[in-house]
Amino acid sequence: MTKSRILKLSVSLLLVLTVAPLVTDANETTASKDKKKIVLVAGPRSHSYGSHEHNAGCLLLADALRQSDLSVETVVYQNGWPKHTDALDGADTIIVFSDGAGRHPAIPHLDQIDKLAKTGIGIGMIHFAVEVPKGQAGDHFLDWIGGYFELDWSVNPHWTAKFAKFPEHPVTRGLTPFEIDDEWYYHMRFREGMQGVTPVLSAVASPSTVRRDGGRSGNPAVRKSAEAGQPQHLCWVTERADGGRGFGFTGGHWHWNWANDNFRKVVLNAIVWSAGMEVPSGGVSSKTPSIAELKTNLDEAEPANFNDDQIRKLLDQWQ
Repeated sequence: MTKSRILKLSVSLLLVLTVAPLVTDANETTASKDKKKIVLVAGPRSHSYGSHEHNAGCLLLADALRQSDLSVETVVYQNGWPKHTDALDGADTIIVFSDGAGRHPAIPHLDQIDKLAKTGIGIGMIHFAVEVPKGQAGDHFLDWIGGYFELDWSVNPHWTAKFAKFPEHPVTRGLTPFEIDDEWYYHMRFREGMQGVTPVLSAVASPSTVRRDGGRSGNPAVRKSAEAGQPQHLCWVTERADGGRGFGFTGGHWHWNWANDNFRKVVLNAIVWSAGMEVPSGGVSSKTPSIAELKTNLDEAEPANFNDDQIRKLLDQWQ
């Protein structure tokens, strides 16, 4: 092979390497400058099979958003905070579904998220991700999403919440009354006087959901609230002074609950709304996932004694 031929091949190879896309730790992405960019950050494996399924849940929500035919781009980062420093560039909203408290993946990145929030980016937290330590992290959450789970103030019981009516808000579009069992955290620490915070899903919790006093089980304040029959706000939204939008959703323990159309719709509505988009008049539409689809991307292997009838009964109940 001549030297000139070798030189031409070398230049061609260099051009290919230069224009080739960088590989990131995102599981999936669809790109368009005309679309709103929704980034979902999924925490690593956490609980047993079918619960706290952060990766599978985020992938399912991203898939549902693509089904909606809305002008969105979805990017899912699995197993924790994205490693690349430019991963959040161009995001219109950042949604976190992960463990919380001291393990919250956002805690090491509070300054980064706060800078993004101040540019008007939306922020949403799902289930355990609404809990962070009181202090700097809690103060940021009050600013970003309007409230958070505060240790020794909020509680995390499993109970069936009944949603009989909804306030007039874009995030409630298309919802019909429903009830569903989940680990519904409640008695959040909200901004003083609920300033700028709009409850979206509210239900009355039985006093029996307050257990003995403990960090997440019970305390005098929450016991008094439950005994008085006060509505507990399980999903809420806020519009910040910086122009950004935020929301918190305390359900999400049971992965199978994503097959409930109302449960799924309110979160999809909140995600789209937090990205600064107009929620469709009937809410964000998506097909009900099948049992096979629900069981895709789960972190744990299916237990030998697991029976699909357990899920099928739930799906039949919700139809």
